[in-house]
Amino acid sequence: MRIEATEIAAVKIIIPKRHGDARGWFAETWKREALVEAGIAIDFVQDNESLSAETGTLRGLHFQSPPFAQDKLVRVVRGRILDVAVDIRRASPTYGRHIAVELSAEDGRQLLVPVGFAHGFVTLEPGTQVLYKVSAPYAPAHDHGIAFDDPALGIAWPLPPERLILSDKDRRHPLLADLPAYFR
Repeated sequence: MRIEATEIAAVKIIIPKRHGDARGWFAETWKREALVEAGIAIDFVQDNESLSAETGTLRGLHFQSPPFAQDKLVRVVRGRILDVAVDIRRASPTYGRHIAVELSAEDGRQLLVPVGFAHGFVTLEPGTQVLYKVSAPYAPAHDHGIAFDDPALGIAWPLPPERLILSDKDRRHPLLADLPAYFR
C-alpha cells in the first residue's frame, strides 16, 4: 500500500498494491497496520455504497458536523469519478481550497477525506459504483452540505452545470461563506 500526499496535507491518496496473475488481481484495500504506520489511525465504523446510473451524477458536497463528523476512505469499484474534498476548517491555512482527484475501478486509487472537509463526486461513466468507509455513523441531524457550484470554491467540474444530475437536497446547499463554523 502506497500513500501519496496532496496539495492539502490532510487529504491523502491511498494506492493499494495489486498482486496479479493469469486469473486477475488481488489487493488489500484497507489495512489498519499499514495506515497506522503512516500516521493515519482511523476507526472506520460503517461502509457505504452508491450506484449512479448516468454520467454526470453529482453527489455532494456533503459532511457531518461534530460529534458525528466523518473521515471517509473513498474508492470506485466500477466506472470513474472526479472526487472532490473541500477544506471547511475555519482556522486552516487551506480553508476554502479543494483537492480534485480522478478515481477509477481500473486504477484502484482511493481518496482519504478527513474530518473537516466537505466531500462530493461526479460520475464520469454510466453505471459507476462507489464504496466508502466512514468513521462515524450517519446522523441526519448532523448532515450538511455546501453548494457544489459556489464560485468561491473554483471547482472545475468536468461537465457544464446543465448536464449535471443532482438531488433536490444537493441543489439547496448554502455557499461556503454562509456556512456556520462547524470546524474551528
